[in-house]
Amino acid sequence: MPLVSRKLWLTFAPVADKTAAYFHISLETVNWLSMVYLLISIPFGLVATWVLDSVGLRCAVVLSAWLNMVGSITRMFSVLKFLSLGSQSYWYLFIGQCFCALAQPLIIFSPTKLAALWFPDHQRATANMIASMSNPLGILIANLLSPALVPEGKHIPLMLGIYAVPAVTACALATLGIHEKVPPTPPSASATNSNSQPFFTGLKMLLRNKPYIILAVCFGGGIGMFTCFSALLEQILCEKGYSNDFAGLNGALFTVCGLLGAFLLGMYVDRTRKFIESTKISFCLSALASIMFAVISRFRHQAIMLAITSSLFGFFGFAIYPIAMELAVECSYPVGEGTSTGLIFVASQIEGVILMILLQALTVRVSEDPFSTCALDQDGALDWTTPVLVLAGLCSGMACFYVIFFHTDYKRLHAEIISADLAKAEDAATAHVPES
Repeated sequence: MPLVSRKLWLTFAPVADKTAAYFHISLETVNWLSMVYLLISIPFGLVATWVLDSVGLRCAVVLSAWLNMVGSITRMFSVLKFLSLGSQSYWYLFIGQCFCALAQPLIIFSPTKLAALWFPDHQRATANMIASMSNPLGILIANLLSPALVPEGKHIPLMLGIYAVPAVTACALATLGIHEKVPPTPPSASATNSNSQPFFTGLKMLLRNKPYIILAVCFGGGIGMFTCFSALLEQILCEKGYSNDFAGLNGALFTVCGLLGAFLLGMYVDRTRKFIESTKISFCLSALASIMFAVISRFRHQAIMLAITSSLFGFFGFAIYPIAMELAVECSYPVGEGTSTGLIFVASQIEGVILMILLQALTVRVSEDPFSTCALDQDGALDWTTPVLVLAGLCSGMACFYVIFFHTDYKRLHAEIISADLAKAEDAATAHVPES
């Protein structure tokens, strides 16, 4: 399900120039097809956290599946010739994206809830990693599939039809295949004694929790930066003469290496419980990679170095993702998992919107550039030198802030240890009671 949601989100980003030409719109208008996800996730993210912690995991997954299906079908109306929509075709595309955007928080917020309810404590980080990494896997597929399906603008209808198929399939599987909200036997002490705070009480506790606020601002900013990077990568590279296929390859390397990094770090943290140390080191290394990308992407004919840099940025950046989600639960326990992770994503959407607007405002239009591969019916391409440097600076600043100021106790693990000790003491007491 997260895989489907992410594919629908980034359908147009790898082929932004061709989408702009096909629908006779500007690049800024194409970017709104990505940005609407961020905007809608801000208010609806709070609704999604309430659904997860109050109504249940099954309801959230099924509702998300239906919204994705409706959205993907609505998007197809924009390219149906017999409807003769003319200038209105873009609005069907936009409305379809809005339905898909409503689905995203419901499924993106769910990995920590899934891990807490269905897996024991020594498998939670790995389970969360596997569920969370279906998000970048969707980004990977979009970065590879969209350029392959749309060598020319006229192929956009084919792309929308192909993307609709997994959305319809996922809806059928979720509706018919998911029957239980929780397993019959709780896998851990925290799942057995699940006493999550009521939604609004939990929100108040989070807003008074200093370590959680620091994590939300820094990690939310990191998600926002990765969102901008994924959505704008094609536009950043085409002005320097790199093709859409190469931009898609960089996006793929960014994601594949991220999956590998998250897998390795998730397994390491499950064994060592070094949540804080792992996230701090990875955040710093991803900031260094962002600086490398900002410098190298401003030169032509640097394909190999760009590929290496994108790989490193993904490897260290995505590695933080599932561990930080678990860390959010640890530092905010006993607040519900949906609320603690959901609020971070709401923060990331707010920061992502601000970043997208800021970065686009800092671009400079370059006319009649013979090296540009941007396919535009406009006055040249956009120079992204300043925005990319600003992005790298913000990433470095947040990494430093997180390393210096973030400290917390592992509250959920501590509660589970106390619960386990009490259970052992009760068993021992029962064993020594003389028989009457």
